[in-house]
Amino acid sequence: MEKGKGMNIIVLGGGRVGTAVALDLERDGEYGVTVVDQSEKILEKLHEHHGIATLQVHLDDPRKVKRVVRRCDLVIGALPGSMGFATLQAVVAEGKNIVDSSFCPEDPFLLDSVAKEAKVTAVVDCGVAPGLSNMILGHHDAMMARVDRFECAVGGLPVERMPPWEYKASFSPADVIEVCTRPARFVEDGTHTTRPALSDAELIEFPSIGRLEAFNTDGLRTLLTTMSVPNMKEKTLRYPGHIQKMALLRDSGFFDSEPVKVGSAMVVPRELTSKLLFAHWELSHEDRDFTAMRVDVEGVEEAGQEPVRYRYELLDQYDEATNTTSMARTTGYTCSAVTRLIGNGTYEHHGISPPEFIGREAKCFESVMTDLAARGIVFDKTKSLVKGDEE
Repeated sequence: MEKGKGMNIIVLGGGRVGTAVALDLERDGEYGVTVVDQSEKILEKLHEHHGIATLQVHLDDPRKVKRVVRRCDLVIGALPGSMGFATLQAVVAEGKNIVDSSFCPEDPFLLDSVAKEAKVTAVVDCGVAPGLSNMILGHHDAMMARVDRFECAVGGLPVERMPPWEYKASFSPADVIEVCTRPARFVEDGTHTTRPALSDAELIEFPSIGRLEAFNTDGLRTLLTTMSVPNMKEKTLRYPGHIQKMALLRDSGFFDSEPVKVGSAMVVPRELTSKLLFAHWELSHEDRDFTAMRVDVEGVEEAGQEPVRYRYELLDQYDEATNTTSMARTTGYTCSAVTRLIGNGTYEHHGISPPEFIGREAKCFESVMTDLAARGIVFDKTKSLVKGDEE
């Protein structure tokens, strides 16, 4: 693969994230970017308004994916999670490097040996959380003598709280439903534990926003196998009251995957619910959103020292200048930052690379943070001693 200038990049998926990545890389003037999607409307807008090359293909078949990526140098995966693993597998089989943000439920390390044999760099879970949160932990795990605790709370929300849902989805409603149903895995006192999604509710105060509701979600993902930290958990943030609404739908069967008979037809409740909620949850062009995130890493920097806590807080807003949602910015620009690392040869790890691997390399971590800061995505980083009763 040719490094840097002249590199041909295929973006699979022209939704908000895929569009943000494509436009960000196109602005560099160093890459040939093509967006692939099934939507003629999305592709026309990208081509006519931004001059982006496009290709209309329904990426529901891995064979189509292989044909599409065959002549490119690097692939960006920005498809729904349900399509993520099959797409990742197809791209790796073609021997192409990939930066993927699909957050598929399958274990990406199942493809590790194949990717290594093909000398492919496959960065998975490359978004906000998982993604940036993993990089932060990887960075501190490499620089500290011991990490004792990692906690992440993150959420993308509309600025305007419109009842009854007070929520808008910047990605697939099906993926939102998955957040509310997939059991949450975490680590407590060195033991791997599973609890239901939406459990362990707590209120977290964010400056200029107020209180947000946090609940268990299955966001640790690869950290469960790549990190030996005795206490790790991830929570999703929503406006207060969200848990009760989602739990009511879930417990009443609206999120079930097994078909039920309705009249003479068989209906999958989850698919119907997703279809109906999309009308209420879809971000319109008039909607504005924000991303709130807090990451705590506690541990000992050097043997014999007192435990310290590093706290990273982020509050990112919709970008009026580029008409880009905050969730698309924070996810998409993380993808483009990592793409540059691979393109210029700074990061060359063959096999499956979760973001914590990138965070372990100081030069890569700083490069990603610098890229994000240049686009207005800036973390407020603080350091404090951990009190005795918090250890």
